[in-house]
Amino acid sequence: MEYHVAPVAEVALELRATPAGLDAGTARQRLLESGPNVLTETKKKTTWQLLLHQLADVMIVVLLTAAAVSALVGEWKPAGVILTIVVLNAVIGFVQEYRADKALEALQKMAATQAQVLRNGQPVEIVAADLVPGDVVVLEAGDVIPADVRFLETHALKVDESSLTGESTNVEKTTGALPAGEYPLADRCNMGYKGTSVTNGRATAYVVATGMRTELGKIAGLLQTEETVTPLQKRLATLGKYLSAAALVIGALFFGMGWLRGEPLGTLLLVSISLAIAALPEALPALVTVSLALGAKWLMQHQALIRKLPAVETLGSVTYICTDKTGTLTLNQMTVEDTYAAPTFALPGLDNGTALLTAMALNHDVTQDPAGHWLGDSTEVALVQYAAAKGQARTALESRFPRVGELPFDSQRKCMTTLHQTKQGVLCLTKGAMGALLAQLDADQQAEISELRRRADALAAKGFRVLGYAARLLPDLPTDVTPATVETGMRFIGFAGLIDPAREEARQAVAECQAAGIVVVMITGDHPLTARAIAEKLGILSGPDELVLTGSELTKLAEPAFAALVEKVRVYARVDPAQKLRIIRALQARHQLVAMTGDGVNDAPALKNADIGVAMGINGTEVAKEAASLILLDDNFATMVEAVKHGRRIFDNILKFICYILAGSVGEVCSLFLAPLFGLPVPLLAIHILWVNLITDGLPALALAYEPAEAQSMQRPPIDPRQTIFANGLGWFVVLVGVLIGGTTIGTEAWALRHGIAHWQTMAFTVLCFSQLGLVLAIRSRHESFFSLGLLSNKPLLGAVGLTLALHLLIVYTPFFNHLLSTQPLTWAELGIAVAVSSGAFWAVELQKLISRRQLRSVVQLPVLKVGVARAAVAA
Repeated sequence: MEYHVAPVAEVALELRATPAGLDAGTARQRLLESGPNVLTETKKKTTWQLLLHQLADVMIVVLLTAAAVSALVGEWKPAGVILTIVVLNAVIGFVQEYRADKALEALQKMAATQAQVLRNGQPVEIVAADLVPGDVVVLEAGDVIPADVRFLETHALKVDESSLTGESTNVEKTTGALPAGEYPLADRCNMGYKGTSVTNGRATAYVVATGMRTELGKIAGLLQTEETVTPLQKRLATLGKYLSAAALVIGALFFGMGWLRGEPLGTLLLVSISLAIAALPEALPALVTVSLALGAKWLMQHQALIRKLPAVETLGSVTYICTDKTGTLTLNQMTVEDTYAAPTFALPGLDNGTALLTAMALNHDVTQDPAGHWLGDSTEVALVQYAAAKGQARTALESRFPRVGELPFDSQRKCMTTLHQTKQGVLCLTKGAMGALLAQLDADQQAEISELRRRADALAAKGFRVLGYAARLLPDLPTDVTPATVETGMRFIGFAGLIDPAREEARQAVAECQAAGIVVVMITGDHPLTARAIAEKLGILSGPDELVLTGSELTKLAEPAFAALVEKVRVYARVDPAQKLRIIRALQARHQLVAMTGDGVNDAPALKNADIGVAMGINGTEVAKEAASLILLDDNFATMVEAVKHGRRIFDNILKFICYILAGSVGEVCSLFLAPLFGLPVPLLAIHILWVNLITDGLPALALAYEPAEAQSMQRPPIDPRQTIFANGLGWFVVLVGVLIGGTTIGTEAWALRHGIAHWQTMAFTVLCFSQLGLVLAIRSRHESFFSLGLLSNKPLLGAVGLTLALHLLIVYTPFFNHLLSTQPLTWAELGIAVAVSSGAFWAVELQKLISRRQLRSVVQLPVLKVGVARAAVAA
């Protein structure tokens, strides 16, 4: 049943209830039928299940197998190191998953724990969980509404529904049935919802829904979905499977070839293990996590708090930002931006030139605290502040025009009146909706009504809230102050146009998004006209093909029709929580990566299901913050765009160190696999490979996270979420550079053996390590030369390379590490040769970037050349 469009008598009949409430027996029976009035949740994973889940990754299984085989053949050192890596990765993953979403718990805290009901006509306090449909609840100011209710009787009742519907002002509640039609929650003025709070007045109401059937329960149900997997998580999962398969295939292939050649089984097992270790970048998961943590720290310094680490990377790949309007794109501060004073207004006691400002300063219910801050309705505060700024201060005017009476605002009359004593009589000042005031003007101004309405409508069409002012002078204060005695025969003074203005920095931020290929979509609870006005001012709406869609229009659209439109819509007005979720899923189905901002409980499902949910730090509810991946501490859209910039930088740097580590792994595999095929001994031991993967790769790769943003990072389109890590030539880059590193390692080994150098293995080990250090310096940018970037532009990387060099020299030249890692001291000549040979990787990458830059310049210059030729031809 649609309770909001049904009369109270029909509601009672449907619920089999009376205004006196239920009896105890009926309530018990209904509780058995409907269940308790609580929010339920799906079963959570146990601690052991979470731990086992961390070990279910294919790459981890391969590493554990390698550790077990190492232990079986007596290689305890590599087995111990591998197990340490596995434990570290498992702990990091467990901690992240254990701290997973707590949004449902925050939602449950919103619900009332106690409720006052009528049982057999007598008020009784019960546990809110025992409420059933048909119960009559008694509500007063300060109460949290314990279930969804249909109001039976109200007395000056106002309810704060902002957290549920997004409405920023308290809603005045009535009991009358609404005309038949579609109504969003915010417009159902005869309904109350679980978790919202009564701010004024008192009421009785029928309970119409409890538990998970309430609007709050529906949101809780929408929250109970699987965590969204980020593009990087998908890419790394795919990469792990490929690398694990490659490790197993290469190890098995090498083992089979060696077995056919009759090589010793123990040696084959050790080399096969070394190949598996070389193919798997053991440090990669930990490096990604640490890099994301560093990114989260930088974002925090820019007013963006990361709650879920993978969101750091997701920011850099976002293609759509669906943002709330109030407080994010706007100041969340109603402001008078336009006024109109009727030229024909004249009334004794009021100066015609300042009559409108005087009325704005006197007709209100705002107060000031000792610190001078205005308290009250935001619209009235804006009107009073505007009048004060124009020289009509409230305090001075109230001494001249003391208030002697008032008629409070009423939703039926749509106006309020204050009465003031003057020397000429009692001045009645009325403020309200234009239609209500124009209907009560005196005969002298009847001819002006059409022009006044035209002006007000033109302002309203631009998204302004228009409030009119009228006045009447009475000889004495009426005995009975009613609308009939004071709000008729009035003279129209003028009107004010108010709007929540757009943030100055938001326009620039929207322009930056558009330059970066990111589409900004506004989703708001405001009137479509207001939404359109702000969207046009900010540049969100800029073309004839870009649409504004209301919640009711969206409801009527079938999925195929909406799918065809979703990428054209730039503004959604008056939408409910399920519709926000529908918008996100429609965009995601079109392979878009969606960021969604929100602050209310109604935003929580969309925040959780978006690729990255962004909650407001100042005005956001705890439920929204718990559901989100990112919190804007200043509620500013420009901060969101700044976070996207950092996200792109972080994503670029993660790609760089993945390429760096994988190129090194390819080099290790090539040297281990190809050396025996050329009749050479295995150049590296398993412990050498682990050293390279953890120390030589790990420290510089981590320092790549500090690399400054690439030039023009916000002038390129977002990376397609469907792309793999190896897109745009990165796969070929990894393979070719890896083969080069492996070739120089084998070449050094062959040269050293030919010249009878006893330290050939340490020379090969050194060439492999130093080649990767040269690579990390060259890979800092995909296009710019190392020398143009500057040696000191990434000091942590310089320090990491220096430290890695020092550690390598330590393990080569100290007896303790010689024994531990099976190395031997090199002569200075041998070290010099290793350094010279290993620089090949650096120079090869620099040469590739030089060729790439020249090709890019030729592509850019060609259109310019064509334009020049065309101009010359025209001139000729």
